[in-house]
Amino acid sequence: QVQLVQSGGGLVQAGGSLRLSCAASGRTEGMAWFRQAPGKQRQFVAFNSRSGSKTYYADFLKGRFTISRDNAKNTVYLQMNSQDPEGTAVYYCAAQVKTNGAAYYDALRYDYWGQGTHVTASA
Repeated sequence: QVQLVQSGGGLVQAGGSLRLSCAASGRTEGMAWFRQAPGKQRQFVAFNSRSGSKTYYADFLKGRFTISRDNAKNTVYLQMNSQDPEGTAVYYCAAQVKTNGAAYYDALRYDYWGQGTHVTASA
């Protein structure tokens, strides 16, 4: 059993920056960030493999966010720059422990989820 504890989040002005953190209680493989805006389905944001050699982002981000991880701390980060109001959502980190065939952008790939953290981007 791996627990994911998220921190960061809060209120950010449009164009501002914010960093989210997600600390895992044990070893993980691929880790990702998803978000769910009010009234919408959860959507993929970013993925990072354990080695860091594979990193993927949702197209809508247009290079504004960066995912990174520190394996020594079992922690993954999401640096969000140039935030816009559409970024208002609950952000979730997710961790893969077991190998399966789901794609990196598919929530089914991940075995554990963080508790979620609210990010509100004001106009």
